[in-house]
Order: sequence, then structure tokens, then C-alpha cells
Amino acid sequence: MKYISTRGQISPIGFIDSVLMGLADDGGLLVPDHIPQLSDATLKQWQHLSYPDLALEIFSLFVDNEIPRADLKKLVDDSYATFRHEDVTPVRKLDDGLYVLELFHGPTFAFKDVALQFLGNLYSYISGKTDSIIHILGATSGDTGASAIEGVRGKEGIRICILHPHQKVSKVQELQMTTVDDSNVLNLAVNGTFDDCQRIIKELFADVSFKHQYHLRAINSINIARILAQTVYYFYAYFQLANKGQADKVNFSVPTGNFGDIFAGFLAQKMGLPINKLILATNENNILARFVNEGVYQPGAFRGTHSPSMDIQVASNFERYLFYLYGEDPATVTSLMAQFKAEGRIVIPEDVLKRVQTDFAAYSVDNEDCLNTISKYHEKHDYLLDPHTACGVAASDRLTANGEVTVALSTAHPAKFDEAIRLRNISQTYPEQIQSLFDKPQFQMVVDGSNEEIKKKLVTFF
Repeated sequence: MKYISTRGQISPIGFIDSVLMGLADDGGLLVPDHIPQLSDATLKQWQHLSYPDLALEIFSLFVDNEIPRADLKKLVDDSYATFRHEDVTPVRKLDDGLYVLELFHGPTFAFKDVALQFLGNLYSYISGKTDSIIHILGATSGDTGASAIEGVRGKEGIRICILHPHQKVSKVQELQMTTVDDSNVLNLAVNGTFDDCQRIIKELFADVSFKHQYHLRAINSINIARILAQTVYYFYAYFQLANKGQADKVNFSVPTGNFGDIFAGFLAQKMGLPINKLILATNENNILARFVNEGVYQPGAFRGTHSPSMDIQVASNFERYLFYLYGEDPATVTSLMAQFKAEGRIVIPEDVLKRVQTDFAAYSVDNEDCLNTISKYHEKHDYLLDPHTACGVAASDRLTANGEVTVALSTAHPAKFDEAIRLRNISQTYPEQIQSLFDKPQFQMVVDGSNEEIKKKLVTFF
């Protein structure tokens, strides 16, 4: 297995080099040079595997023996031993035809832990085996930062800097990042939005000389290892339903802002997982839903919502989907991304839009609908949804047809977003790990959202 760029201007590289490169040196995103095809027999063999054993099988397809199987198994086992539930990502029935896939049982109570516990251990392994310098630079709309920091804090040979939009994440998200006082961790609160943070990250990684001089490594979902790790829970959830006799017409409803989580589902489907429908759920920052429904990819006015981790206008993984939408043609992708940079929009023709609409259904959930969904399921089932999960459930309620079963991805524990929960007069008890954060001092620097300002901080830190 080799990895290539969506823009076609780098030579194929191996798995470890792709992890270290993060953003492709030509400005594109790395993808596998082919997608493994799984037979029905293989899917049947995997149906009763534990989560770590399933992850091992899937990772093995993409690592291609660059990491000995025994070492890979230890990486996987160590990564998922930190989760609080024996199933790692359990599936829970909420209603007739609706299940939730609970992805929040990791150390920071967010779905990002599923990939970042593994990626943190993988970086540590690579550093030790290759004597590589690992300087991680990432941006977060709330959850990635805490998960990434938790994955590498205190690890020998690794330093991490995380950018987050100042005062635009939940209080718990902020505390999870900024109460960490390890010497290898730097938190920068950027005056701006997450899109500003993400733009800075991509532009610094695109500055190849700076990237190589300071050994920058990616932790965001521009790193292909993140996507590969997230495919696992689609398989696992499908198998759990199959074991219950619910394998016909299974949809997945995915709250997404950066397109990484739902792209992992798209990849799982292309590998052969028989997903019926991928439902893309956005909040009022709905560039992705508008693209699926109208064929126009164009940022709108930024809106602060009750689901801040999805307050994103430019989805960093969208380019990977364009690569497959246009038949793995890097020249077309390069042209479209240049058009987007110059004009701020991409418009696709009607025939291409029809292909998009065979891949995805999409729904944009407004703030009131999000809160109504939280109230509805709390009253009906005594189950508390966080506002991001509520977007996925609201989209499922509207786009699941009779006879279909939908798995809504539950991306975070509701305790991380109590500000929204309290708006419906619902009280909750914080897990002890979260409650203890409020008594700790914070460590962060507030900075302007310019590349030069961030560069200065990085040069001093790294």
C-alpha cells in the first residue's frame, strides 16, 4: 500500500512517511493508492471480533507490514485500553429504527479519542523506531485539541502546539486543553474562528521549508491515519446490528463540520461495508449540506451555535471527497481547489451533483431544532444527547425512510456542552474527571490570528 496526493505532485510514499508528512507537500491531501476490497466472507469473519481485534485487521490492510503485526497489535491494544467501556464504541438502541453509536468513552469524552489515542501512540512508536523529531501542530474547534494533548502529553521526543478559537469553544473543552501543564504542551487561543486556526495550520504546513525545518507533524484529520482509525467504528457498529439481526438497510447519520468523520464512513462503504445511506448532518454553518443539496460549495456567514465543534465553514477533508467524486483525477482536483482559492466557491454541474446525492443525503439543523431534539429524547427515553449528536439524530429523524435503520454517531458526552443543555432546564451530573477540571489553573496564551505571530510562538516553543 502506497499513499498519493489528491493533487498528484508527489511520488507515492509508504504508511509511516504519510503519517509524518500529514499534509502532502504539494498542498493536497494524502489518500491510499487503492482502496482494499472486502469480500462478504471477510466481513462475516470479522463480525464477532472485539473492537481492538477488528481495528488490528483494518489497520493491517493500510500499514502493509511497515509495522510488524505484533507491534501493531500492541499499539492498538494500548490505545483502546484507555476507554471506559469494554466495547470501546458501544451501540445503544434509542427508538424503533434508531441507534446511537457512543463514541465518547475515551479519556476526553469525545469521538476524537478513538483516532487520537492511536495516533499519539503511533507517533511515539515512530519516533522511537526512526529517531524522528515529532513536533505536532494542530487546530481544534474544541475536541481535537484535548484528545491530541491527552494522546501525547508527557511522551518522550514529542512536543505539541494546539490552536483554538479564543472563547469559541465550550468551557469544558477549554479546560480540558488549558489545564494541562506538561512542558511538551503549548495552547494558543487565537483571536478569530476555527476556520482562521485551520487556515493558519494548512498554510504553515504548505510552507514546506518551514515544515521541514521545524519537523512539523499533523494531528488534524488532514493526517490520513486519523481517517483510517475512524473507519473502524463504522464496521463495528454495523456488525453489532448484524449480530442483532438488523443488518438490512443500515444508514449512518454523522454530525460533521470538517468532513473527516463522514469521509471515514464513505471510505468504509467503498471498502465494501454495505451502508445503505450516509446522512450528513450540519448545524447552521451548513456549507456541506448546501453542497450536497444544491451543488454549491461556498462559505456563508459564520454563526455561533450550540454545537461549536461544527462551527466550521471550510471543511479540510472535502478535497479527499472531490478526488473520488472526479474519478481520482488530480488535475481536476487541483483546478477546483485553485478556483476555490481564487473565487471562494465551487459549483458542480447537474450530472456530478446527482452522483453526490447517491453518496450522501444531507440536512442542516438550526439551533432551535437542536435543542428541541435534546428535549425530545430526554423526555421520551431519559437519554441525554449532546448538541452535536442531537444534530445527527435530528437529521436521522427527517431522512430515515420506513424500513431503514439509522445509527447516529454520538460524538461527545453531554457534560462537555452543559451551556446548551441548561437552556432546556436539564441538569446533569458531571463525570468526576470533568468536574475536577474546574479547580485547576489554566495555561494558555491569547494571540492574534496571523501566520507570523504563530510562527514566532512555534519557533520559541519547538
